[in-house]
Amino acid sequence: MELECFPMTARPPDLVPGRQSRAWMDAFTGRHPYRCLPLNMANTTGWELLCPYGFTAEWNGGPRQEDIKITGDRPTPELSHFVTSHFSTGVLTLHPQYLFRTPPGWGMLCSGAPNHIKDGIQALTGLIETDWLPFPFTMNWIFTRPGRVRFERGEPFCFITLVEHRKMEQVDPVVRSLDSNPGMKDQFEAWNRQRTDFNRRLAGGDPDAAKEAWQRFYFKGEIPEDLGTAPATHTNKRRLRSPRVG
Repeated sequence: MELECFPMTARPPDLVPGRQSRAWMDAFTGRHPYRCLPLNMANTTGWELLCPYGFTAEWNGGPRQEDIKITGDRPTPELSHFVTSHFSTGVLTLHPQYLFRTPPGWGMLCSGAPNHIKDGIQALTGLIETDWLPFPFTMNWIFTRPGRVRFERGEPFCFITLVEHRKMEQVDPVVRSLDSNPGMKDQFEAWNRQRTDFNRRLAGGDPDAAKEAWQRFYFKGEIPEDLGTAPATHTNKRRLRSPRVG
Protein backbone atom coordinates (compact mmCIF):
# COMPACT_ATOMS: atom_id res chain seq x y z
CA MET A 1 0.00 0.00 0.00
CA GLU A 2 1.41 3.38 -1.00
CA LEU A 3 0.75 6.90 0.20
CA GLU A 4 1.64 9.04 -2.80
CA CYS A 5 3.05 12.48 -1.93
CA PHE A 6 3.26 15.00 -4.78
CA PRO A 7 5.22 18.18 -3.85
CA MET A 8 3.53 21.39 -4.96
CA THR A 9 6.69 23.50 -4.56
CA ALA A 10 10.39 23.04 -5.21
CA ARG A 11 11.11 22.95 -1.46
CA PRO A 12 8.10 21.52 0.40
CA PRO A 13 8.13 21.05 4.19
CA ASP A 14 9.95 17.99 5.51
CA LEU A 15 7.71 14.96 5.98
CA VAL A 16 8.92 12.56 8.70
CA PRO A 17 7.51 9.62 10.69
CA GLY A 18 5.85 10.76 13.91
CA ARG A 19 8.35 11.24 16.73
CA GLN A 20 7.74 9.95 20.24
CA SER A 21 9.33 12.77 22.24
CA ARG A 22 7.41 15.72 23.69
CA ALA A 23 8.91 18.56 25.72
CA TRP A 24 6.26 18.34 28.46
CA MET A 25 6.82 14.57 28.74
CA ASP A 26 10.57 15.13 29.08
CA ALA A 27 9.96 17.60 31.93
CA PHE A 28 8.38 15.01 34.25
CA THR A 29 10.52 13.40 36.95
CA GLY A 30 11.87 10.20 35.48
CA ARG A 31 10.10 11.07 32.21
CA HIS A 32 7.11 9.15 33.60
CA PRO A 33 4.68 9.93 30.73
CA TYR A 34 6.75 7.74 28.40
CA ARG A 35 5.57 4.77 30.46
CA CYS A 36 2.10 5.39 29.02
CA LEU A 37 2.05 3.21 25.91
CA PRO A 38 -1.12 4.80 24.45
CA LEU A 39 0.61 8.22 24.46
CA ASN A 40 3.71 6.85 22.73
CA MET A 41 1.71 4.97 20.10
CA ALA A 42 -0.47 8.00 19.33
CA ASN A 43 2.60 10.20 18.96
CA THR A 44 4.12 7.87 16.36
CA THR A 45 1.11 6.61 14.37
CA GLY A 46 1.35 9.01 11.47
CA TRP A 47 3.70 11.46 9.78
CA GLU A 48 4.67 14.98 10.80
CA LEU A 49 5.02 17.93 8.47
CA LEU A 50 7.65 20.28 9.84
CA CYS A 51 7.81 24.08 9.70
CA PRO A 52 10.46 25.12 7.17
CA TYR A 53 10.74 28.54 8.85
CA GLY A 54 10.43 29.88 12.35
CA PHE A 55 7.78 32.59 12.76
CA THR A 56 5.54 34.41 15.20
CA ALA A 57 1.80 34.96 14.74
CA GLU A 58 -0.08 37.55 16.78
CA TRP A 59 -3.87 38.02 16.89
CA ASN A 60 -5.46 41.16 18.31
CA GLY A 61 -8.88 39.53 18.71
CA GLY A 62 -10.46 41.14 15.66
CA PRO A 63 -12.50 39.43 12.91
CA ARG A 64 -10.47 40.56 9.89
CA GLN A 65 -7.67 38.81 8.04
CA GLU A 66 -5.31 41.67 8.85
CA ASP A 67 -5.99 41.19 12.57
CA ILE A 68 -3.41 38.38 12.52
CA LYS A 69 0.15 39.59 12.05
CA ILE A 70 2.74 37.04 10.90
CA THR A 71 6.44 37.79 11.34
CA GLY A 72 9.23 35.50 10.16
CA ASP A 73 12.43 35.05 12.13
CA ARG A 74 14.24 36.45 9.10
CA PRO A 75 13.16 37.90 5.74
CA THR A 76 11.81 34.94 3.72
CA PRO A 77 9.91 35.61 0.49
CA GLU A 78 8.35 32.13 0.61
CA LEU A 79 6.90 32.62 4.10
CA SER A 80 3.64 34.06 2.78
CA HIS A 81 3.15 30.95 0.63
CA PHE A 82 3.50 28.77 3.73
CA VAL A 83 1.51 30.59 6.45
CA THR A 84 -1.30 33.12 5.99
CA SER A 85 -4.34 34.67 7.62
CA HIS A 86 -6.87 33.32 5.14
CA PHE A 87 -10.12 32.54 6.96
CA SER A 88 -9.98 35.48 9.42
CA THR A 89 -11.55 35.44 12.92
CA GLY A 90 -8.38 34.18 14.58
CA VAL A 91 -7.72 31.26 12.21
CA LEU A 92 -4.12 30.74 11.11
CA THR A 93 -3.68 28.77 7.86
CA LEU A 94 -0.57 26.75 6.99
CA HIS A 95 0.03 24.98 3.69
CA PRO A 96 1.40 21.41 3.68
CA GLN A 97 2.42 21.99 0.04
CA TYR A 98 1.78 18.39 -0.98
CA LEU A 99 -0.99 16.78 -2.98
CA PHE A 100 -1.64 13.41 -1.37
CA ARG A 101 -3.21 10.36 -2.97
CA THR A 102 -4.43 7.36 -0.96
CA PRO A 103 -5.83 4.01 -2.18
CA PRO A 104 -9.59 3.78 -2.83
CA GLY A 105 -11.64 4.00 0.36
CA TRP A 106 -8.83 5.49 2.41
CA GLY A 107 -8.97 9.07 3.67
CA MET A 108 -6.40 11.25 5.40
CA LEU A 109 -6.93 12.55 8.93
CA CYS A 110 -5.14 15.89 9.26
CA SER A 111 -4.54 17.36 12.73
CA GLY A 112 -1.91 18.73 15.06
CA ALA A 113 0.72 16.28 16.25
CA PRO A 114 -0.85 14.19 19.08
CA ASN A 115 -0.01 15.45 22.56
CA HIS A 116 2.00 18.37 21.15
CA ILE A 117 0.73 21.23 23.31
CA LYS A 118 0.72 24.89 22.24
CA ASP A 119 -0.54 27.58 24.58
CA GLY A 120 -3.01 30.05 23.06
CA ILE A 121 -3.74 28.19 19.83
CA GLN A 122 -5.49 24.94 18.93
CA ALA A 123 -5.03 22.74 15.88
CA LEU A 124 -8.20 22.02 13.90
CA THR A 125 -8.78 18.50 12.58
CA GLY A 126 -10.04 17.52 9.15
CA LEU A 127 -10.75 14.29 7.28
CA ILE A 128 -9.93 14.59 3.59
CA GLU A 129 -10.99 12.25 0.77
CA THR A 130 -7.49 11.93 -0.62
CA ASP A 131 -8.45 8.90 -2.73
CA TRP A 132 -9.87 11.25 -5.39
CA LEU A 133 -9.36 14.91 -4.47
CA PRO A 134 -7.21 16.60 -7.16
CA PHE A 135 -6.03 19.56 -5.07
CA PRO A 136 -4.22 20.02 -1.74
CA PHE A 137 -5.77 20.87 1.61
CA THR A 138 -4.74 23.42 4.25
CA MET A 139 -3.84 22.91 7.90
CA ASN A 140 -5.61 25.38 10.17
CA TRP A 141 -5.08 26.48 13.76
CA ILE A 142 -7.41 28.74 15.74
CA PHE A 143 -6.31 31.18 18.42
CA THR A 144 -8.04 30.45 21.72
CA ARG A 145 -7.54 34.05 22.85
CA PRO A 146 -5.83 37.21 21.58
CA GLY A 147 -2.08 36.94 21.93
CA ARG A 148 1.15 35.80 20.34
CA VAL A 149 2.32 32.29 19.49
CA ARG A 150 5.56 30.93 18.04
CA PHE A 151 6.21 28.11 15.62
CA GLU A 152 9.83 27.01 15.58
CA ARG A 153 11.66 25.83 12.50
CA GLY A 154 11.41 22.03 12.50
CA GLU A 155 8.33 22.04 14.75
CA PRO A 156 5.42 19.87 13.52
CA PHE A 157 2.56 21.99 12.23
CA CYS A 158 0.52 19.15 10.76
CA PHE A 159 0.13 15.43 11.49
CA ILE A 160 -1.33 13.05 8.94
CA THR A 161 -2.59 9.53 9.40
CA LEU A 162 -4.83 7.31 7.30
CA VAL A 163 -8.26 5.88 8.00
CA GLU A 164 -10.51 3.57 6.02
CA HIS A 165 -13.27 6.07 6.66
CA ARG A 166 -16.22 4.39 4.93
CA LYS A 167 -15.79 1.32 7.14
CA MET A 168 -16.44 3.50 10.18
CA GLU A 169 -20.05 3.69 9.06
CA GLN A 170 -20.32 -0.10 9.39
CA VAL A 171 -19.32 -0.09 13.08
CA ASP A 172 -22.23 -0.98 15.37
CA PRO A 173 -21.59 0.13 19.00
CA VAL A 174 -23.21 -2.30 21.47
CA VAL A 175 -23.42 -1.79 25.26
CA ARG A 176 -23.19 -5.09 27.19
CA SER A 177 -22.73 -6.13 30.81
CA LEU A 178 -19.24 -7.36 31.65
CA ASP A 179 -20.96 -10.45 33.07
CA SER A 180 -21.84 -11.43 29.49
CA ASN A 181 -18.13 -12.07 28.84
CA PRO A 182 -16.83 -14.16 31.77
CA GLY A 183 -13.33 -14.50 30.33
CA MET A 184 -12.90 -10.74 29.97
CA LYS A 185 -14.40 -10.21 33.42
CA ASP A 186 -11.86 -12.61 34.99
CA GLN A 187 -8.99 -10.83 33.21
CA PHE A 188 -10.21 -7.41 34.31
CA GLU A 189 -10.64 -8.50 37.93
CA ALA A 190 -7.14 -10.04 37.97
CA TRP A 191 -5.69 -6.78 36.67
CA ASN A 192 -7.72 -4.78 39.20
CA ARG A 193 -6.46 -6.90 42.10
CA GLN A 194 -2.86 -6.51 40.98
CA ARG A 195 -3.25 -2.78 40.40
CA THR A 196 -4.94 -2.15 43.77
CA ASP A 197 -2.28 -4.13 45.62
CA PHE A 198 0.56 -2.37 43.80
CA ASN A 199 -0.85 1.10 44.51
CA ARG A 200 -1.37 0.16 48.19
CA ARG A 201 2.22 -1.06 48.53
CA LEU A 202 3.59 1.97 46.68
CA ALA A 203 1.67 4.39 48.92
CA GLY A 204 2.91 2.50 51.97
CA GLY A 205 6.54 2.88 51.00
CA ASP A 206 7.13 -0.76 50.09
CA PRO A 207 10.71 -0.81 48.72
CA ASP A 208 9.93 -3.55 46.20
CA ALA A 209 7.01 -1.54 44.79
CA ALA A 210 9.16 1.60 44.66
CA LYS A 211 11.89 -0.32 42.84
CA GLU A 212 9.36 -1.70 40.37
CA ALA A 213 8.07 1.88 39.84
CA TRP A 214 5.37 0.85 37.37
CA GLN A 215 3.54 -2.24 36.21
CA ARG A 216 4.28 -3.24 32.64
CA PHE A 217 1.37 -5.55 31.83
CA TYR A 218 0.12 -3.47 28.92
CA PHE A 219 3.60 -2.66 27.63
CA LYS A 220 4.60 -6.34 27.61
CA GLY A 221 1.22 -7.58 26.41
CA GLU A 222 0.55 -9.65 29.51
CA ILE A 223 -2.55 -10.28 31.60
CA PRO A 224 -1.96 -10.82 35.36
CA GLU A 225 -2.26 -14.19 37.08
CA ASP A 226 -1.46 -16.10 33.87
CA LEU A 227 -4.93 -15.45 32.47
CA GLY A 228 -3.72 -14.73 28.97
CA THR A 229 -1.50 -12.66 26.73
CA ALA A 230 -2.08 -10.05 24.05
CA PRO A 231 -2.54 -11.23 20.44
CA ALA A 232 0.35 -11.20 18.01
CA THR A 233 -0.82 -7.80 16.76
CA HIS A 234 0.23 -6.17 20.06
CA THR A 235 3.03 -3.64 19.60
CA ASN A 236 4.84 -1.29 21.94
CA LYS A 237 6.77 0.66 19.33
CA ARG A 238 5.66 2.11 16.00
CA ARG A 239 8.14 2.17 13.12
CA LEU A 240 6.75 4.05 10.14
CA ARG A 241 8.65 4.46 6.89
CA SER A 242 10.22 7.70 5.76
CA PRO A 243 9.19 9.06 2.34
CA ARG A 244 11.20 7.77 -0.61
CA VAL A 245 11.48 9.01 -4.17
CA GLY A 246 9.43 6.83 -6.50
